[in-house]
Amino acid sequence: MFYFAFKSVVLVPLLRWLFRPRVEGLQHVPPTGAAIIAGNHLSFSDHFMMPVMVKRRIRFLAKQEYFTVPGLKGRLTAAFFRGIGAIPVDRSGKQAAQAAVDTALGVLERGELLGIYPEGTRSHDGRLYKGKVGVATMALASGAPVIPCAMIGTFEAQPTGRRLPRLVPITIRFGEPLDFSRYAGMHDQRAVLRAVTDEIMYAILKLSEQEYVDTYAAEAKAALHAVRPPAGPTGGGRTWGARPVADPAHRARGGGASAAA
Repeated sequence: MFYFAFKSVVLVPLLRWLFRPRVEGLQHVPPTGAAIIAGNHLSFSDHFMMPVMVKRRIRFLAKQEYFTVPGLKGRLTAAFFRGIGAIPVDRSGKQAAQAAVDTALGVLERGELLGIYPEGTRSHDGRLYKGKVGVATMALASGAPVIPCAMIGTFEAQPTGRRLPRLVPITIRFGEPLDFSRYAGMHDQRAVLRAVTDEIMYAILKLSEQEYVDTYAAEAKAALHAVRPPAGPTGGGRTWGARPVADPAHRARGGGASAAA
């Protein structure tokens, strides 16, 4: 009750007034029943832009640290994430991945909308990174459709490190639901999970029109912080190579990179 009241009375009017967000393809989000919304992750702003613009509540899995920071700022952060329906997940320890999957499946079993960022963390440079297979595991184990979503403009509004967002145009674009029922019962096969994840990322890529990097975002961030070569005469630093995601249909015919990667 509090969530919907706060959302309709405060958040929606405020965000519409400040950012005038454009929402496309909202008809692809089902009015009832379980579904997974899989989006690119560019900014902290994604956490409230997408959920606020969808009428139904979206349950996101959020790292437990967001709920345990001490002090006034920590309490406000925790209240915000609880307010948008986020579920704390402990990402430490050997059982963390399975705990996240179990929590997500519980959301879907209750017929709710599950929100997930397959990249696993925010993009540090605005590009789209390789998706982790957890989203495929959840889709195949639950049978829920996957709705690709592209956040456009949130990186420019609030890149990593910026505390308050800039007032720039933002677009939220939803694509047609992806049905993976043809892979029913195959959620424990790594090659299948990789192929399904790549198909989801390809759908997000088509919506967002980002540059794609075939590397996990966390690995790219770690490498960037570990090695910072000195700038050359033009001031340029290290850049990451990029290549397009292979069309899943082409991959199924034997082309493209190995699905077991």
